[in-house]
Amino acid sequence: MTDNLENKRKKLIFRAGHRGTKEMDLILGNFAADHVHGFTPEEVDLFEDLLNDSDPDLYNWIMRKEPVPAKSQNAVMDKLLAYKYTGS
Repeated sequence: MTDNLENKRKKLIFRAGHRGTKEMDLILGNFAADHVHGFTPEEVDLFEDLLNDSDPDLYNWIMRKEPVPAKSQNAVMDKLLAYKYTGS
């Protein structure tokens, strides 16, 4: 199971960095690289669900242009909203 979880983490990190919009590639890709390896299996699943949301929705939530809907509000979203992308 550990190998499967690590493979899933690697796939999610790749997916987060290859979204389709440069802004989300940078924000989600760096967030994933910094955090996904420390996620619990439950958080990995939550992050996978989050990646199913559209880039415009995620961007608006992260930039606080729109409130995060209840279905997407969870511990991983809280970490993402607290994450400060520094460009490094």
